[in-house]
Amino acid sequence: MTSNALWLPSEERVQQSNMTAFMSAQGISASDYQALWQWSVDQPEAFWTSVWSFTGLVAGEGQSEPILEPVLESGNKMPGAKWFPNLRLNFAENLLRHAQGDLVQKNAIVFRDEAGNRQTLSYGELYLRTAQLAASLRASGVQKGDRVAGFMPNVPETVVAMLATSSLGAVWSSCSPDFGLQGVLDRFGQIEPKVLITTDGYYYGGKTLNSLPKVHDIVQHLPNLEQLVVVGYVNEMPELEGLSSSAKVSCWSDYLDATAFALQFEPVSFDHPLYVMYSSGTTGVPKCMVHSVGGTLIQHAKELVLHTDLKAEDTIFYYTTCGWMMWNWLVSSLMTGATVVLFDGSPFHPSAEVLWDMAEQESVSIFGTSAKYIAALEKAGVKPGKSHDLSSLKSMLSTGSPLAHESFDYVYRDIKTDVCLSSISGGTDIISCFVLGNPNLPVFRGELQCLGLGMAVAIYDENGQPVQNEKGELVCEKPFPSMPTGFWNDVDGSKFHKAYFASWDNIWAHGDYGELVTHQDRDCKLPASPTMTIHGRSDAVLNPGGVRIGTAEIYRQVEKVEQVVESIAVGQNWQDDVRVILFVVLREGIQLNEALVSEIKQVIRTNTTPRHVPAKVIQVADIPRTISGKIVELAVRNVIHDEPVKNTDALKNPEALDFFKGLEELGN
Repeated sequence: MTSNALWLPSEERVQQSNMTAFMSAQGISASDYQALWQWSVDQPEAFWTSVWSFTGLVAGEGQSEPILEPVLESGNKMPGAKWFPNLRLNFAENLLRHAQGDLVQKNAIVFRDEAGNRQTLSYGELYLRTAQLAASLRASGVQKGDRVAGFMPNVPETVVAMLATSSLGAVWSSCSPDFGLQGVLDRFGQIEPKVLITTDGYYYGGKTLNSLPKVHDIVQHLPNLEQLVVVGYVNEMPELEGLSSSAKVSCWSDYLDATAFALQFEPVSFDHPLYVMYSSGTTGVPKCMVHSVGGTLIQHAKELVLHTDLKAEDTIFYYTTCGWMMWNWLVSSLMTGATVVLFDGSPFHPSAEVLWDMAEQESVSIFGTSAKYIAALEKAGVKPGKSHDLSSLKSMLSTGSPLAHESFDYVYRDIKTDVCLSSISGGTDIISCFVLGNPNLPVFRGELQCLGLGMAVAIYDENGQPVQNEKGELVCEKPFPSMPTGFWNDVDGSKFHKAYFASWDNIWAHGDYGELVTHQDRDCKLPASPTMTIHGRSDAVLNPGGVRIGTAEIYRQVEKVEQVVESIAVGQNWQDDVRVILFVVLREGIQLNEALVSEIKQVIRTNTTPRHVPAKVIQVADIPRTISGKIVELAVRNVIHDEPVKNTDALKNPEALDFFKGLEELGN
């Protein structure tokens, strides 16, 4: 790997960062992030108390001073550790703390969609809307611990609904409207919501899609549902006739209590449930992960304020749906007083520049997206840095899958040279990240900048020993606040234990295949601290000849081939071994031939090892992916072995699996 940084923060930027201010408060030099990280994992009580104070979090009504002691009980147990057991707080109260005072008139939310709609909500207006919905939910009988579900696009009403729900101490859970019927029922059917909030439809790819027929079917299978609320999004007055035979049905505009002007924030314990999030569900019914009020709040505060350097004067955007945890992460930005930009629709409609048009017009300073989007932009020949005024942009974030080395090059060449590009990695499992960005550290090609503060991350080899500069399993050796409190209806905790703690006792095994990278020869002004490279999911690791290969290592090379749009690699059981099969989607009008196969194999061989070279390269029309856009190697592997895929309704495009059935070439 190169020792040269792609980007170095200026001295001015380092001095002005939130990270530097926090380090100074701890008596640690701004140039010694490794010392800060070590302190944060060695002294978790002192660290998390400092995060609470530094980020200005507030205790709930009735606690004039937060009761932060003890910080941690049973700190040697995973699971079993208990954070801030005497603290009472409210999530919505923290996110709406700027609704009174100097920022009351400032835009809290700017909403844009592909149909050209734009809407703004000031912090004061957001507070009022939340108060009106909270009063209506309370009148509908919603109490602490009840579930409110959203089958919603990424519109302002979704944020209002989450805030109103959490203000009552109730539990919020959401799916985006592109989920199939069974996918919704597999999720909401497990948590039995009292209220369901939806829109009448949504826009995507130039089409207006009607959600109401699917909503009708959903409510028939939620016997405990008492109230359905429909937001008029594509039609001002949606047609509600015949939607439900048991639950009450109301239009959003009629349901809001126009007489309510103040919120009553219900104080709850630190570990009280806030969100139910879901695994992808591609191998069975989705796991329902319960995330706590306090754990989510303090973890997001740390990540947004310190690692992302988010300030009240910033405008932050993340391209996401309400079915991906990055929505929850983005909305937490409200706690800082920043402006949050929501976008709903296709990122390539009406043109590939649509998000950059928005970024310029809204003066976005922090732009978040997926690695797949960045790769697709480059393939499409888009050069935002040459076509748009991006003077406000200071940071770009990428997650969802490993960001290819070439995508790092693309960002600095064709988007902006002076930008902190932070590839981040974590997951729905922890509603946050293990590896993050850092405004004080350099950016190196293909590497994630730093381990997250307070996260005792390590890489283990197959014997459970920590290693550096070697590939292995990403683990966390100590408790952290945003660990799920468990799975919904997993009474004895057995499913929770099996998911994360079965590999090593008292160690969180995350399921990522990564490498902790240390370099002593960095050609940059700042001292080196370990970075991370993610090579893919552990369960998708290929094993030809007993050599473990992360799929991201192959994808990175295949993306260099101009004719290839995207690819997916799986292992096929073959002659008492495993061989690598590569499926490729090619540009329109191009057919796979021997010359192109040879080129693909040569690029892989030249830049990796002979073990990485696929035994077969096969053209397919599409690649199956989850609703949140992640490709599903396991589902494809099952299909080529003629094994069932347990839950195709969890896929965005389940029909794509048909391309992988009965491919005669696999037998040769």
